[in-house]
Amino acid sequence: MSEPEVTPALAREHGLTAEEYGRILTIMGRTPNRTELGIFSVMWSEHCSYKSSRKWLRTLPTTAPWVIQGPGENAGVIDIGDGDAAVFKIESHNHPSFIEPYQGAATGVGGILRDVFTMGARPIANLNALRFGDPGHPLTRHLVGGVVSGIGGYGNCMGIPTVAGECEFHASYNGNILVNAMTVGIARADRIFYARSSGPGNPIVYVGSKTGRDGIHGATMASAEFDDNSAEKRPTVQVGDPFTEKLLLEACLELMSSDAIVAIQDMGAAGLTSSSVEMAARGGLGTELDLDRVPRRETGMTAYEIMLSESQERMLLVLKPGREDFARAVFEKWELDFAVIGRVTETGNLVLKEGGRVVAEIPVQPLVDQAPLYDRPWVKTPERAALAAADVPAMATREALTRLLGAPDLASKRWIWEQYDHLVMGNTIVRPGGDAAVVRLPGGKGKKGLAVKTDCTPRYCFADPKRGGAQAVAECWRNLVATGSRPMAATDNLNFANPERPEIMGQLVGCIEGIAQACRALDFPIVSGNVSLYNETNGKGIHPTPVIGGVGLLDDVADAVSIAFEDAGEAIVLIGDTTGWLGCSLYLSALFGREDGAPPPVDLAAERCNGEFVRAAIKARHVTACHDVSNGGLLVALAEMALAGRLGASLEGPQGGVPAHGWWFGEDQARYLIATRAPGEVLALAAKAGVPARRIGTTTKAATLTGGGFEPISLAELSDAHEGWLPSYMARP
Repeated sequence: MSEPEVTPALAREHGLTAEEYGRILTIMGRTPNRTELGIFSVMWSEHCSYKSSRKWLRTLPTTAPWVIQGPGENAGVIDIGDGDAAVFKIESHNHPSFIEPYQGAATGVGGILRDVFTMGARPIANLNALRFGDPGHPLTRHLVGGVVSGIGGYGNCMGIPTVAGECEFHASYNGNILVNAMTVGIARADRIFYARSSGPGNPIVYVGSKTGRDGIHGATMASAEFDDNSAEKRPTVQVGDPFTEKLLLEACLELMSSDAIVAIQDMGAAGLTSSSVEMAARGGLGTELDLDRVPRRETGMTAYEIMLSESQERMLLVLKPGREDFARAVFEKWELDFAVIGRVTETGNLVLKEGGRVVAEIPVQPLVDQAPLYDRPWVKTPERAALAAADVPAMATREALTRLLGAPDLASKRWIWEQYDHLVMGNTIVRPGGDAAVVRLPGGKGKKGLAVKTDCTPRYCFADPKRGGAQAVAECWRNLVATGSRPMAATDNLNFANPERPEIMGQLVGCIEGIAQACRALDFPIVSGNVSLYNETNGKGIHPTPVIGGVGLLDDVADAVSIAFEDAGEAIVLIGDTTGWLGCSLYLSALFGREDGAPPPVDLAAERCNGEFVRAAIKARHVTACHDVSNGGLLVALAEMALAGRLGASLEGPQGGVPAHGWWFGEDQARYLIATRAPGEVLALAAKAGVPARRIGTTTKAATLTGGGFEPISLAELSDAHEGWLPSYMARP
């Protein structure tokens, strides 16, 4: 088959602008052929080059004494002591999951797992952050079912627990759902592997599954908005095989225990192209590949198809000379393909050969360094006026609480996480359904554990991007603190609509500014992440959704606490100030269909002060249960603690002159609820530390919430509302 002529029109079909195509002509000094054009198109796609966001990502704090590797590698790495390192990252698979929900979600999990074990880490936990459209939209149930099945199907087959996450619904995601997957792994701090070529003449080795035509132009598709014909993009969605990935994981970790590997890179977005180019660029070297040697499962594949395929479960390695036979034996033992397909060179070029002749040749450094970097126009999101609690309708407390607990965003997601194996490996200490999961380090590594969580409140980010970005960080940090862990570092998944629209670019700029401010204030650096843009259909964008995935360290998992009340007769203490902030609250949106008002202020000094006090109180064993107060406010948090522990509470009424609906359902930040057997000591220590704290009730054996100035509410009634919505919704014909 003859290659099509490369023209400006063909470049446009590959997602390249006229200016970008002109830059390619300058770099090449000639018209590229189709394979070369395809390589430029994927490497310069938004998904791979971050051309709209790089300027702003550079403003994020990424270093700390405990950070071993920040952004720029497959995953971030932090030192957790005793020679151990935590390796983690979050990444999106939004567009593929909307087009083909099962495979899109499954391969999203597979890709993030490879990012982590490529660094030499054994994955110990998976998380996810899911956003779906309005429950009444005709596609929503289909998408929920497919995505959840895909996540569970892949993670369960890999034998890695899925322990935490979040799932929300909003009409802004009707045409573009979000599926963000996160993995955390453990490695030896002195045995981290990097994707950086070295040693001219060293062999380049392909391992894993064979290459097919699935996923071609996946990176380009992920960098474009949807339209009415999005379903036609199904061939660009990859097909996953978790059983092969499990073999690949074990084979890679076995080879990593030797001295054979110089560099290793997952073949993720842009497949063989990105893996070969990025390793060469980081090492300042060249790469020569013989495409005839690439294992294939389909006949007649062209160089263009081989280089752009995103077939799953594949890795590219640079080996030490003479170690090929040793490495081959390892991969053949695990029944995986192994092929020496090229070598590292000093030319600085990517050279592709087929049938003994050169079919593509591109200078590597310009391909990477001269990728477009845009300073796109942006406008600040207009500030909203604060909304006084007195200007928000009041609803009977019992009715409001019952309806909120059964609302889609707050309803129990048990239907989802029970489809995931969250106990495999036997190290899950705090299970899904609370603030953060806690996972013990495997392999008899003492008493240590990690707390992990993902968080974001998109309605805050839509109303005020800077405040919303800061709140996403603060809430993730709080959720880690609430288990008793010390928050160490974060990874971010920045999901936005079309950055070519100034108002959308303004949302991205504002959210990053807020994230950076909060991370600095909380000593919570961003060590890895992903940007997903063009999340919109027919010009209608999603709410800005900068998901924050956090990791915290527990020196002793025996110190971990959950949200569940443990015993009757314990004092319930509220930490933090309550003003009754109802602007942008779930109370307002879920009960009255309104999303107006400004989101709650984020006082980062108060966040740090209150959080450090709570963590110290947990460490001192003064706290038996802890829950951060966020979506739905104080009474929702109380009800969740009561339901988790199957114990009731006798409560005091609103305090400080705050209206009842503001007191119970306002979403003021920097707040925690704790249960304690030593209220006097806790309150005294809080006063000494300058932390606002007040006793607001007592746990009881009676399965009701009583007092508080409202009609008693039975836990059975609340449980029916809380646990019933999602199973009932998914069971509809």
